[in-house]
Amino acid sequence: MRLRLHNTLTRTKDDFVPMDPKNVRMYVCGPTVWDYAHIGNARPVIVFDVLFRLLRQIYGVAHVKYVRNITDVDDKINARARADGIPIREVTERTTRQFHADIAALGVLPPTVEPRATEHISEMISIIERLIEAGHAYAADGHVLFDVPSMSDYGQLSRRSLDEMLAGARVDVAPYKRGEMDFVLWKPSDAETPGWDSPWGRGRPGWHIECSAMSWKHLGEVFDIHGGGIDLVFPHHENEIAQTRCAFGHRVMAQVWMHNGFLQVEGQKMSKSLGNFLTIHQLLADWPGDVLRFNMLRTHYRQPIDWTVKSLEESWRILEGFFNNAGSVHAEPGHIHASVLEALLDDLNTPKAIAELHALDRPGAQNDLGVTLKSLGFSGDLATPGADLTIDGAAVAALVEARLAARRARNWAESDRIRDELAAMGIAIKDNKDGTTTWEMKR
Repeated sequence: MRLRLHNTLTRTKDDFVPMDPKNVRMYVCGPTVWDYAHIGNARPVIVFDVLFRLLRQIYGVAHVKYVRNITDVDDKINARARADGIPIREVTERTTRQFHADIAALGVLPPTVEPRATEHISEMISIIERLIEAGHAYAADGHVLFDVPSMSDYGQLSRRSLDEMLAGARVDVAPYKRGEMDFVLWKPSDAETPGWDSPWGRGRPGWHIECSAMSWKHLGEVFDIHGGGIDLVFPHHENEIAQTRCAFGHRVMAQVWMHNGFLQVEGQKMSKSLGNFLTIHQLLADWPGDVLRFNMLRTHYRQPIDWTVKSLEESWRILEGFFNNAGSVHAEPGHIHASVLEALLDDLNTPKAIAELHALDRPGAQNDLGVTLKSLGFSGDLATPGADLTIDGAAVAALVEARLAARRARNWAESDRIRDELAAMGIAIKDNKDGTTTWEMKR
């Protein structure tokens, strides 16, 4: 079986040749656990779950290692903990549980390893020390920064001009920086901010160093595949490459870089201000997880996807037909049927794979259809979502009252946060002219 993958680094589609067929290694950037994951976050989770399943069929379950991290140290997390008046660990644990529950409903396999950033501080410090020793980083005012001009081929992944990189990186102007493109590896923490002891004082890591450390710890200095959303190409993945290559002296960090395209909702960019910001949790209140998964896979992973109610309704109808005719969709997964497999081997061509599923939806092939659907992560369950949903009225009322109090105090950020929490619970609220707020379950 010849798997061909599009490599963002080379801009070509090539045969995938693992460094060691008995130890195929893949890293995918996971969530920052400060709030419910939105549907755009679900796209790489689903896409690389399909690739994980495909690699396991080709090389064997025991020979594929998939690492997807949890970022549990971030200024957004700190801000959420302060707003909620709870410990940071409580925020990260709660949000991680929400994330796991949501993506499990999407039929996603657990990764082989799911490292947490806070459990890899020593590895981050070790890489930073290597970079300083090699002349690729410098300490200043309690910070440590990567010296971008020290890397002659910086920018090879994104292939942007200097002006484009400066705009994309949202560069901070700071007196301790030698160059405007230099980025933070380590930064100081005050008494109220999480921090760890380091050679540069008490502080916390920059975002980019976290993935370099976790991939190194669990996959090595160089590995096979690194994946994520296209929004991560620059600056995150570009900076990961810079850190890892300059610390360990290799030509590449990962052999193949894969990126899924953007997601928009009903033809518009997803935004809270537009009222079209959709979390996985919200969508699961109205749609079966199988439908969300199938709808995501109807578009090739590298193409933009327009997430619409119409497409979700079409996906539900198609799956309903498949499940009514499939012979073994509730059985244990076996192997993906040859015709579907051939489509997936061509850079995860899921639209072609779905066309092949339609071809299997005929007398005499239903068993193959069922086993393949199961092997691709579909449960066969299209029960009406929310049919057994119970709402804790007292809890909802308490949240509504807390939101009213925040509005009276003109704390709009807290008011918006509570509104979003209620929306994630499937609750629609209405602010009335008399100053009261009413609520109802959304359908």
